[in-house]
Amino acid sequence: MKTIISSRIDEAEHLLIQGEVVAIPTETVYGLAANAMDTDAVLKIFRAKKRPLFNPLILHIGRKEQVHELAYLSAGPLDRLADACWPGPLTLLLPKKETVHDLITAGSPLVAVRMPDHPLTLPLLQRLHFPLAAPSANLFGTVSPTSPVHVAEQLDGKIPMILDGGPCRVGLESTIVKWENNTLHILRTGAITPEIIENVTGLVPFISKEISEKPEAPGQLKSHYAPETPLQCGDLVQLLADSPSQKIAVLCFRQVPDDSRICAHFTLSAAGSEKEAATRLFEGLRTLDKSGADCIVAELLPEKGLGLAVNDRLRRAATVS
Repeated sequence: MKTIISSRIDEAEHLLIQGEVVAIPTETVYGLAANAMDTDAVLKIFRAKKRPLFNPLILHIGRKEQVHELAYLSAGPLDRLADACWPGPLTLLLPKKETVHDLITAGSPLVAVRMPDHPLTLPLLQRLHFPLAAPSANLFGTVSPTSPVHVAEQLDGKIPMILDGGPCRVGLESTIVKWENNTLHILRTGAITPEIIENVTGLVPFISKEISEKPEAPGQLKSHYAPETPLQCGDLVQLLADSPSQKIAVLCFRQVPDDSRICAHFTLSAAGSEKEAATRLFEGLRTLDKSGADCIVAELLPEKGLGLAVNDRLRRAATVS
């Protein structure tokens, strides 16, 4: 199969209507999309990614009204979040309607829905008469793609098209939120931070640390976003002091430490910007994974704002944390 890389949404639209999968850009990461109402098309996502069927998918819509065709969203905190943050990097976990196949939710009664904010993908979704199911456009468990090149590195020849929308501006997967027992639960941290959620709803969200082998939402598996090179995360000075390796790659937040064993390094944000660090995280992991180092040591960010989301991805990517 030849994989086309193009920015023409009409080509993507045609393939999706034909039941094919297409890698699509979003503000978060690139997704591998198919018609969510076509189970044969959805199965192509799982096969291309080598993704286990127990891991649920996110539905992507182009207009807020579409959510009512797929799930139950009543007036309340989640509805206010949708009004404030859609289109954007927010996913709502909602009670599903019968129109959503169990393949999408891995048998769960809840379905994840979001409206992405991207100048190519949002118009594409608005042209289609069906929602798109789309996990990240990479092989299961590996580092998420934030550019067309990243997608092609793993899926070239396996899918018909990559819709080229340039680099992703957020660089981390969407925040996932659900409402349960009169509490907002953040199941996956992201660019819609706890502070934003509290400002919109007036409620302090609970950040779930749950790790599950049968997750109700994407991003809850213990091991995820992982490079092939063994990775540890924590305090950089301590990690270097404890490491017996002779060739070490360092993923640092602001400044590279002085150690003769460092053979490669990647600085997330010399200015100390959590936003820039989030955008560059997956690029950094990919770069260091190709460095030939024996191991990667990664510095955790301050546990606030976007730092929560960056640290979550690092801990799930780590061999030891």
